[in-house]
Amino acid sequence: MRILCLDFGEKNIGLAMSDKLLMTAQALGQYRAVNKKEDLKYFKKLVTKYDIGEIVIGLPLRMNGSSGTRAEKTKEFASRLEKALNLPIILWDERLTTQQALKILRAQKIRGKAQKKLIDQVSAIIILSSYLERRQLKSHAP
Repeated sequence: MRILCLDFGEKNIGLAMSDKLLMTAQALGQYRAVNKKEDLKYFKKLVTKYDIGEIVIGLPLRMNGSSGTRAEKTKEFASRLEKALNLPIILWDERLTTQQALKILRAQKIRGKAQKKLIDQVSAIIILSSYLERRQLKSHAP
């Protein structure tokens, strides 16, 4: 089993996936949203192809922890996905991940169109890495 992570955006969705040991996160690309039906079909294929057992979706909370419009749209998307795929969906706080991703890409001297193409994937990797780290800590807690 692997864990799939989505950095949800209305147009672009960054994708990352864990390894089979649930230790690391790797980029899986970016998906350009089409419509609800096609989007669900795409994610069903990913789940089957990579033996996905759980999905983590970045939840864009405001800095004070409250939900805004983007967070509500993310929750609606997560609910649709959960019903269609019958898999556990975990909403994970993604505050500041875009800034972290930008910092990483700038450090690699990636700018412009290339940066735009990678930002959602890098954000998804950061979100999933954070989730996996917390999961590992919980499994080792007394």
